[in-house]
Amino acid sequence: MNILISGVGGQGTLLTSKVLGKYALLSGNDCKLSEVHGMSQRGGSVTTHVRIGEKIYSPVIWEGGADMIIAFELLEAVRVAHYIKEDGVILVNDENILPMPCISGGIPYPYEKKEELKSKYKNVFFIKAEEMAIQAGSSKATNIVMLGALCKLFDFDKDIMEKAIEECVPPKFLEMNKKAFNLGYENVK
Repeated sequence: MNILISGVGGQGTLLTSKVLGKYALLSGNDCKLSEVHGMSQRGGSVTTHVRIGEKIYSPVIWEGGADMIIAFELLEAVRVAHYIKEDGVILVNDENILPMPCISGGIPYPYEKKEELKSKYKNVFFIKAEEMAIQAGSSKATNIVMLGALCKLFDFDKDIMEKAIEECVPPKFLEMNKKAFNLGYENVK
């Protein structure tokens, strides 16, 4: 299983990969992670490669080799979509984070990319993950909502994923994150 996670700094990309790594180990698999931080502290892109299997030798996913892409924002999905396998799944948080050229009025945000993504790739799912995270208690749980959706889409073991979340999330945020996880699991279609 090759999962590429892409987001903007502060969206929880690294925690998501940590939870997936813990899930792999708890389910008896090997796992390799590779992270690219870039200008993450300034709102730049963060990409993480997660490879899970019986024995993994390389942490990097090749173009056309991802079984799933988890994107925390539309443009991040577009930026990494070339990594998806022909029958792979792209899971996108239906949120738009405007890059600086759009904020400053230099160029308009390319909202049409959502329809382009859906027409170019056959398994694209948009979910209102941030809305569900806010319902759970904080927009910072958007990444955990996405993990719940991933769990349902790929038939991951829900109990093991919840255990992985318990081991990776600080205790004071655990109940909120469990609620976020369940909202993602229950609401992906």
